[in-house]
Amino acid sequence: MKVLAVDTSTPSGSVALLDGDALVAEWTLLSARTHNRRLLDGVDRILAEAGWALEEVDVFAVTTGPGSFTGIRIGLSTMKAMAWALGKPLVGVGTLAALAAPFAVGSHAVCPVIDARKNEVYAALYRPDGTGGLLEERAPAVLAPEKIAAWMTEKTYLCGDGWSAYRDRFRNALGDWAVDPGAGFHTVRAGFVGRCALENMRAGAETDPMRVLPLYVRPSEAELHTTAASPSGASS
Repeated sequence: MKVLAVDTSTPSGSVALLDGDALVAEWTLLSARTHNRRLLDGVDRILAEAGWALEEVDVFAVTTGPGSFTGIRIGLSTMKAMAWALGKPLVGVGTLAALAAPFAVGSHAVCPVIDARKNEVYAALYRPDGTGGLLEERAPAVLAPEKIAAWMTEKTYLCGDGWSAYRDRFRNALGDWAVDPGAGFHTVRAGFVGRCALENMRAGAETDPMRVLPLYVRPSEAELHTTAASPSGASS
């Protein structure tokens, strides 16, 4: 089963091709260019390098958030259009789950953290299940870095750009319980998005492109401004 997987929910966009569980190609780039300017170029290039035609792809996979509202919309709309046009399934993968996926074979809990701005992070908590998977112990939430201390009971890997942005605050709150796995683990890799998508499919996940929805966690700025501008007590 050939999979095209992408992540655009963080600044470091990523595209990957998988043939079953085998990673065929992967491209990850942190760039000032917006995702809508580089996503399609990235897809075209990686397909060409692998010698695949887009029509050969059996499953499309995309991160659904949390993360950048604009990035999530770009990824979802692009992948929905491809999957719908070709009559192929689309599988959504939580961004935090994809970020945590490399730790599924580890022995420590993992807390992926994505910079949510406003001095907050998007975070969740997972634990290896002993069979190569992860169990979700804390669902995705948005909170101050210090509040994650209430989740911890032992040494835990912290991964993601939220760690890079708020490293000192995490260190002050968590001490030695905060374990930095290294630079290579702080970006979302589309290869793991594809792997998670296949696992989600086996578990019966939604695959209708029009029914795969974003996971924002926090209301968008537009929603907050609309709520603030609404007359007090007005019904929606």
